[in-house]
Amino acid sequence: MPELVSVVVPAYKNADYLGATITSILAQTDPDFELIIADHSSPDGTRQVAESFDDPRITVVDTPAGGGAPRNWNRVSELATGAYVKLVCGDDLIHPEAIAEQRAALDAHPGAVMAACKRDLVDARGKTFVKARGLDGLSGLVRGAEAVRATVRAGTNIFGEPACAMIRRSALEETGWWDGTKAYYIDAGTYARVLTQGDLVAVPRSLAAFRVSASQWSVRLMKEQQQQAAEFHAEARTLFPDTITEGDVRRGDLLAHVVAWQRRAAYLVLGKRMRPEA
Repeated sequence: MPELVSVVVPAYKNADYLGATITSILAQTDPDFELIIADHSSPDGTRQVAESFDDPRITVVDTPAGGGAPRNWNRVSELATGAYVKLVCGDDLIHPEAIAEQRAALDAHPGAVMAACKRDLVDARGKTFVKARGLDGLSGLVRGAEAVRATVRAGTNIFGEPACAMIRRSALEETGWWDGTKAYYIDAGTYARVLTQGDLVAVPRSLAAFRVSASQWSVRLMKEQQQQAAEFHAEARTLFPDTITEGDVRRGDLLAHVVAWQRRAAYLVLGKRMRPEA
């Protein structure tokens, strides 16, 4: 029997997008999963959107205010009862085959603790502007240390946002759940620690979509993002000192600077497309 998947959605002020997120999850070709949605005391209609769906697989809970993203991400993940956890932020999307393909990848590789896929980038209105981004050429079973080295050398999170990943719950719990020490690296920082426990399965297909919008907190504070990238690279080297070199860290720090300016240019080009239509 395949292992149960827990899809967990930490939602905060996602009333404009949460309906599309839930619809994409319920449209999976593999229907065997539970869906847990945690509303982090949103002041808009986020909880009402979550409760508007009538499906026995859905559980909606509240997270008290405070604690930022890590509090809600950890709360909803800790409630998962499945062997595999797939976190989808309240404004992102997954493609219909996502659960089936990533579950099969982990089922086929007992030594793997995480599966990751490519993703599309969409604007606030759901229109794709970049297709099949991520993984930096990785495919199939990859040793955890080598996978983390690849993301350090790239200067960016090649594994993508949480919607791109499926993680063994046991490994996530063993390494302390989601890493809240660096706001912009809560995902990549967690992946690196999880990958100390085993291998990665890279699925080189686009199975998710990351929404870039004005409400997305990763849009802001370019200098802080660069600083946290450097901190992440240094920490990754401490996790894998036999694999990640000082040269890898220097290369990653330099490319993180380039990536930050590319991201800023993309936001300027997108302009109004970063806001939902009225």
